[in-house]
Amino acid sequence: MTKQSRARRAALLSLILCLTVGTAAAQTQRTAHTYALDNPSERPAATLDDVAWLVGSWEGEAFGGHFEEVWNPPSAGSMVGMFKTLEGDTVGFYELLLLVEEQGSLSLKVKHFSRDFVAWEDKEDFVDFRFIRAESDAIHFSGISFYRIDDDEMHGYVAMRGEDKIYEEKLIYRRRR
Repeated sequence: MTKQSRARRAALLSLILCLTVGTAAAQTQRTAHTYALDNPSERPAATLDDVAWLVGSWEGEAFGGHFEEVWNPPSAGSMVGMFKTLEGDTVGFYELLLLVEEQGSLSLKVKHFSRDFVAWEDKEDFVDFRFIRAESDAIHFSGISFYRIDDDEMHGYVAMRGEDKIYEEKLIYRRRR
């Protein structure tokens, strides 16, 4: 594993810690583009129709490199996605993504894997981004937001923790044709 890969993995593991420790008010702004959800039992109503514009094949820039992400259409109360970062001609890491309707709302569940497909989280664990709200051109989960620029571009922002401060990582998505 390269030094850059270790740094990215450390940053993402810090993100997991950031999202599972500490609280804020129900819809408090965490960074310039992300929000925190304090009370998971007070989840706003949502369905996959609210996030269906994510469907498709995307590519873009983030974490100092390139990435690819694919979302399948909603079916059976869920959408499945795949994400991978690229460091030149090699994979940095993978994510399996699950958008699921539960408790009358949505959750974005993420499991991370090394380039050798070794899970970062324990077998039963994953990062759970709980739905906060949808706007006409934005979707907000606790710690991650997606902003639709147009039908072929969106920007994602992930709240990260580093050196005792919270910052955001920007992902620029372009639809693949």
